[in-house]
Amino acid sequence: MSKVTDQTATESRKLDHIRINLDSDVQFPQLTTGLERYRFLHQALPELSLNDIDTRTSLFGKTLESPILISSMTGGTEIAQSINRNLARGAQQHRIAMGLGSQRAALEDRTLASSYCIRDVAPDILLLANVGAVQLNYGYGREQCQEAVDMVGADALILHFNVLQEAVQPEGDIDFSGLLRKVESICAGVSVPVVAKEVGWGFSKTAVRDLANAGVAAIDVAGSGGTSWSEVEYHRAPSAFHARVARSFADWGIPTAEAIQFARHAAPDLPIIASGGLRDGIDIAKSLALGADIAGLASPFLRAASDSFQAVNELIQELAAQLRIAMLCTASGDIAALKQAELHVIT
Repeated sequence: MSKVTDQTATESRKLDHIRINLDSDVQFPQLTTGLERYRFLHQALPELSLNDIDTRTSLFGKTLESPILISSMTGGTEIAQSINRNLARGAQQHRIAMGLGSQRAALEDRTLASSYCIRDVAPDILLLANVGAVQLNYGYGREQCQEAVDMVGADALILHFNVLQEAVQPEGDIDFSGLLRKVESICAGVSVPVVAKEVGWGFSKTAVRDLANAGVAAIDVAGSGGTSWSEVEYHRAPSAFHARVARSFADWGIPTAEAIQFARHAAPDLPIIASGGLRDGIDIAKSLALGADIAGLASPFLRAASDSFQAVNELIQELAAQLRIAMLCTASGDIAALKQAELHVIT
């Protein structure tokens, strides 16, 4: 396949992913995040004022007003440029973090870089660049990873792991062999911290331990229970055969609540990002109480950003308000206290 054809295929796939996520039901049919199994012990006498709740935290040397990450979604298309700029303006206004979608499209075709470049509207936010880890087996190395960082002025680099998604794509990159050594090389060779991120099926304890030993600076667990990318690939399958194969994995993965705890136990000193099916500020609070340091959402932000900046702004306000009220009702004056808040398992 020619380079031009590769570029066209990548851009077309990005458009498919946006369209399917907005127009189709691609949630896990039965598997949940597991967060619904937990509830906080309500504190009727918190001895706090809501006005005094402090949601600030920090990651990679940058202060966040709330422990919220706009998770990686898209780039490489005209519509993605509008989406990313709406997201970036919201992140800048509320001083939260933002991850970009995979930058492979722009690394293949630099004319697409503008869809990822948002520093002009978000000069101060914690910004994460993004490259697929499997691309390290397909010609990518330190040079391409550093280029992704420099292209957008990022503070950190996400290496995303999407083995199941690639495996069910007819055009997927399916050689995940020998990646750990290459990840270690990238961690040592790029100028910013590296975040290992799943895309919706979670990391096992073994995977987290191996990645921590390889030098990653944080883990984004991206557990199951939210958007199922095998369901997305089901909707774009070119044949009944490929559709049946993708659909069989609809409920595959490690639920987010379990993935958070796996990561915390396997890498007690690493920052943990909770993502995968989080939908409100209470989910964020539960995730932090289970062991995460910040929490990411993608699908709710994609829908908001496809609408307008104002919709993004309102969503961030809602998430922050829900989080602050949950902190008040658990007598948690700051994020450190929330991490110690009592969670009960619902039986």
